[in-house]
Amino acid sequence: MNNDQLEGKWKQIRGEFKQKYGDLTDDDVTYSEGKFDEMLGRLQERTGRDKEELKREIDRW
Repeated sequence: MNNDQLEGKWKQIRGEFKQKYGDLTDDDVTYSEGKFDEMLGRLQERTGRDKEELKREIDRW
């Protein structure tokens, strides 16, 4: 799955992701167009998970 597909899927599941990782804020799960990797970096810091793990989790959702 490429980043464009992940971004589209992210729009659908970000609320569920916030519920799963309770420390995430709206700022953490929001991204600007073309800055998906930057948002993944914030998620990585907050969850302690690797970017690739996060991408796989989003892909499986």
